[in-house]
Amino acid sequence: MTTDQLRQALRELNGKRDAVLYFIHAEKCIVHNAMLLPDEPDHLVKITDGKSVFIINADHIDWIKIG
Repeated sequence: MTTDQLRQALRELNGKRDAVLYFIHAEKCIVHNAMLLPDEPDHLVKITDGKSVFIINADHIDWIKIG
């Protein structure tokens, strides 16, 4: 998955939905009330739960559950 594809998939995050990111090595990260942060000059994909910022490496994502 490219960074652009990941950003497109995460556009559905509106702060009212949870995101579960599954990584290639069978690890997962759950972000409650996730929201995609706007693209910044560093072009990193970032999501937040309002308390923390998570930087996501698109190369390591296997699949995503948005619920």
